[in-house]
Amino acid sequence: MQQPTPGGEAATSYLNVGSFRFWFVDQRWEWSDDVARMHGYEPGTVAPTTELLLSHKHPDDRAHVQDLLDYALESEQSFSSRHRFIDTAGNVHDAIVVADRMVDEAGVVLGTAGYYIDLTDTFVETRHETRQEVLDEALPDLFENRAAIEQAKGVLMYVYRVSAEQAFRVLQWRSQETNAKLRALAKQLLAELPTMPPPTAALQSQFDHMLLTVHERIQPESSVSGG
Repeated sequence: MQQPTPGGEAATSYLNVGSFRFWFVDQRWEWSDDVARMHGYEPGTVAPTTELLLSHKHPDDRAHVQDLLDYALESEQSFSSRHRFIDTAGNVHDAIVVADRMVDEAGVVLGTAGYYIDLTDTFVETRHETRQEVLDEALPDLFENRAAIEQAKGVLMYVYRVSAEQAFRVLQWRSQETNAKLRALAKQLLAELPTMPPPTAALQSQFDHMLLTVHERIQPESSVSGG
């Protein structure tokens, strides 16, 4: 993963995205200007710390984030999460944190670096014309290989527990951020899925049960032939 530079990320028209870095040794944080603004601070007015970070987490998600941070420090793995945080004005944000390990030239793990992706609808400042331009640019890829993009959306929806629209916006963001075609990005993501660890036996068993009994929970108005 290319390490993000706080304050230097490309502007995104359809998602509120900011970058961060977290050094394990001294537990030092760096926020981009966008991440600071997400939390309600003007850039440069606050020094992010673990304590400040946790104080902004939604009370129901705070322990979960603390556990993830503890795991990252102990295992030297990346800090990634789906959780809510509260800005200084009291607004609740729904966010994904996507990150990877930050290493030096010798491969020694220094910390974790990545992005905050704010999924809160009120913070997606996209005009209709801008959204249409983005869609017009993406349409050729969509028509050429819609299936791959839909499958990639499904993967993101499951992993991050987001809606179809939010999953598509995440793909669009990565496409713009990396200057990669949306179609190519989706196809490569699907190609690399088999490298992930297989689901646990417990998860497989739960899915088997759901698959074999799902028909019992279909509402009458949905159980039509072909639909």
